[in-house]
Amino acid sequence: MLIAFYAPMKSPEHPNPSGDRQIAQLLMRALDQGGHQVHLASQHRSYDGTGDTRAQAAIKREGGRLASRLLDAYSNNTISKPNIWLTYHLYHKAPDWIGPRICKTLKIPYIIAEASYAAKQTGGPWDLGLQASKQAIEMASAIISFNVVDDACVSSLLRGGTKIFSIPPFVDTQPYAAAAKKKILHRRLTADRYRIDPGVPWLLCVAMMRPGDKIRSYEQLGTALSILKDRPWRLLVIGDGSAREQASRALAAIDDHVHWIGRQDAEKLPGIYAACDLYVWPAVNEAFGMAFVEAQASGLAAVAGNYGGVQGVVNAPDCGLLVEPGNPEALAVAVAKLLDEPDNRQAMASRAQQHTWQHHGLDAGASALDRVLKEVTSCQS
Repeated sequence: MLIAFYAPMKSPEHPNPSGDRQIAQLLMRALDQGGHQVHLASQHRSYDGTGDTRAQAAIKREGGRLASRLLDAYSNNTISKPNIWLTYHLYHKAPDWIGPRICKTLKIPYIIAEASYAAKQTGGPWDLGLQASKQAIEMASAIISFNVVDDACVSSLLRGGTKIFSIPPFVDTQPYAAAAKKKILHRRLTADRYRIDPGVPWLLCVAMMRPGDKIRSYEQLGTALSILKDRPWRLLVIGDGSAREQASRALAAIDDHVHWIGRQDAEKLPGIYAACDLYVWPAVNEAFGMAFVEAQASGLAAVAGNYGGVQGVVNAPDCGLLVEPGNPEALAVAVAKLLDEPDNRQAMASRAQQHTWQHHGLDAGASALDRVLKEVTSCQS
């Protein structure tokens, strides 16, 4: 099938890395791997983070113009008419001003992956986007969910017979598996490059440094690990962003344990993951966190705050430990347990790796998406 793909929050070709961009890229790869033709329908970004109603109105108008251009291109056969439209990550701050109109005109299925609806935003600064998202969800032929937390609010808007398909988040596990097989080499190279003592346990977190929940996670991480600062360990921090100084302050109490690795290209990440011993992240209000999947694919157990859909990617207690959200002391206890029990930690890591390869790999994602597309088209044929 020919799939028109659109990510209003952040295009898969956006220059700045993020979890959204990564998932958009993975969705396109998985669809391609499933034997489908995928074209990026638009790079138009509908996101407004400030609640500026004038900006939102301008974004809506631009979306309308782009939809008209696309319809002309489909009509003139400049671009082949798609069989399905798939929008990734729809919510009030990033509504879809293009897909619903295309699907109504062409009479093709409209599928949303990761839809969210927050009724509490009604009448607020993003009401325009909220109402557009509500209408898009109501007309959807199917919803693909990576996070069960959002399902309840979305399900109440669906037409009779429209299903929510739960698909585990997935990554291409091959680079992480390959790096894990060379763990000793990657540890030596990383130790030499960043001057890290290879004889003590290495903790790892991978997260952008943005105001809000990301910084709250850094603050909880700093509080938790300060409880353990008399122990021998090192924390490797991968990431950067506008709140870099805030992140530094959040970890100031453990500064002598921290190695700031900075932002890394995707191809360098598997080696650093493989070099480490334990992944730790409070995950404040995170939907699920792709870094947890990557870490476990690399052969690391994870310790995390049990927020949102994190439990869907950290299979506790077999593959890691989940602690009460917002409880740095509990996070410290869990980290200490796995520092004190290296054999248990390694057994968890091995199970995590196998579980991730089986349930969160690109093959699994491609198969799951293919089943959704076939069911949707069979129901509408």
